[in-house]
Amino acid sequence: MKPMEYGKITDEAIAAFKKRVGMQLRVSHQFNEEATRETIRKFADGIGDSNPLWHNSNDAADSPYKRLVAPPSWLASVFPTWILQGLPGVHAIHAGTEWEFYRPVMAGDTIRPESYFTGYEIKKCQFGGKTIVEHQEARYYNQKDQLVGIARPAGFRMEREAMVELNQQGDITLPHPWTESELEKIEEDVLNEKERGSLPLFWEDVNEGDQLPVITKGPLGITDMIAYCIGASPIAIKAHGSSLKEYKRHPDWCFRDSLTYSLEPIYSVHYNQSAASACGLPYPYDLGTQRHCWLMQLLTNWMGDYGWIKTCNAKYTGFVYFSDAIRLSGEVTNKFIGDDGELLVEVKTACINQRGKNVMPGLSVIELPSCRDKNQVINKKLID
Repeated sequence: MKPMEYGKITDEAIAAFKKRVGMQLRVSHQFNEEATRETIRKFADGIGDSNPLWHNSNDAADSPYKRLVAPPSWLASVFPTWILQGLPGVHAIHAGTEWEFYRPVMAGDTIRPESYFTGYEIKKCQFGGKTIVEHQEARYYNQKDQLVGIARPAGFRMEREAMVELNQQGDITLPHPWTESELEKIEEDVLNEKERGSLPLFWEDVNEGDQLPVITKGPLGITDMIAYCIGASPIAIKAHGSSLKEYKRHPDWCFRDSLTYSLEPIYSVHYNQSAASACGLPYPYDLGTQRHCWLMQLLTNWMGDYGWIKTCNAKYTGFVYFSDAIRLSGEVTNKFIGDDGELLVEVKTACINQRGKNVMPGLSVIELPSCRDKNQVINKKLID
């Protein structure tokens, strides 16, 4: 049996980290490369985003893009913003990301990612004993070598043994004991989600204090995770001999499941109870990048086809476990003109679970059109 490995953050490992700072990292796994109708659709389905702009060529043809376009979060399906480097047996948890977007990804575009290790800090964390906070930067370029977007993720590396000893479940009951009436209300809220679509949201009509329409996700289950992996597999998920060859080359990537005796990726903490338990977690949980994609859905629903996400920053301050339900919300906190004359609004966002905890506070900046020229925002981004 190959159990879940419990590694240590040693002085030697920290010295190796220090030497890597500033290096370009090798992107060993790129999932999507070309933005086709299928890769766009599967990704949008994987985050539960039914906006016609990503699904319907006819709707997209009538939009300012004039053809099918990918949601801004689709870049996460090309490369999930960060690379797990070094420290075998030391758990990795995505802690937050700062996104910047410069150009849309249109159907037919091909995207090339680059990854850089930009720094680290050593901290004492109650959850995982000695902890490394590492910082990376992902850059995404299209086939014309134009910079499309940048992601700056932060992640924790924690000793699994300390995580198991602490066991964070506490007084949380998992799975959450929903009543039938509570589930009916959640499903009603999910189905009430609205996309603004082709109706422009003008900068002049937005005011500080405006509330974004809430979107609801959950209760989170295994099919939600499967759908996300189909659209945006963050690791090279393979089967049978294909996976075994990978594990023979990289034995630290897997462990032997005590229930099925199969070799499973460490990544399966996101859908496998055995993996989650071995890491000291009470239940499988979502991915930070996945949750951030839900946040961008909140923004694109509100701003419509003529808006543009300029920046989208968020911290992942808690887990969204299987059976959890969350509500994503936003409030306009500022309205201003940018240095280049852009008409901008600042939106403070939140992601509240059924326990009342904000598990993803964030702040985004959205560019909106003027009622004098509704095409200006998108057209600027489409100029070669």
